[in-house]
Amino acid sequence: MNFFISYLNPFTTLSEKNITTTWGNIKPKVDIFPIIYLVFIYGVIYILPYGENLIGMTWFDWCRSEDGPLEWIQFFLYFGAGLFAISSLSKRVKNGFNLNLILWGLIVFLCIFVAGEEISWGERITGYGLEVIRNMNYQGESNIHNLHYFHHLLLDPSFEISCILFGFVGWKYLPKLDSLPSKQYSLYFLFVALFYFYFDISNASTVQQIRNDQEIFELLMALGLFLHCRSSSILKPK
Repeated sequence: MNFFISYLNPFTTLSEKNITTTWGNIKPKVDIFPIIYLVFIYGVIYILPYGENLIGMTWFDWCRSEDGPLEWIQFFLYFGAGLFAISSLSKRVKNGFNLNLILWGLIVFLCIFVAGEEISWGERITGYGLEVIRNMNYQGESNIHNLHYFHHLLLDPSFEISCILFGFVGWKYLPKLDSLPSKQYSLYFLFVALFYFYFDISNASTVQQIRNDQEIFELLMALGLFLHCRSSSILKPK
């Protein structure tokens, strides 16, 4: 039982996630939780019955809906990642002003900013927002990422570029920068980059654009940053 639970727990170390098969043991060099998560979402949640009878929509649509459970989980993950990133930043100040410190500062800003954007800077809790931003907003909310220009031109490329940086470029070409996630967390970001790339390509192709499951995939990025910032705040700076 503990062996099975280790696969479902993203906080389990890699050494505890060895895969035992009839043909032998497989020791992954990356965290395989993103694969388990996607299999669970599309293999279990997707076909759960009676959602429309109980909550008025399928359980799958509820999970990926605006202001749904996955979006709120993202808020807590980004906010927690921001706090851990602040801790990591403070521990590395003594190393002087360098690229690594700058990137940690950007990650602090990114995590806190995205956390605020996820709940429209408190509007979804209090009901109060900025009317001037609402009038320009794609969803009529007080946030920046749904402004028409940003939402349609910058949002998807920003996800693709940042996830490729976090999921591949960082550990492959800039391994000395501990501000960028290690190889262990690469799948948390590469699946997100792949989804957005395929989503945009399908929009530009001759076939119908694929369904927008962005909340399902964005959760992986939020969790990846949380795990990275958490582990970095614990480890001694390089």
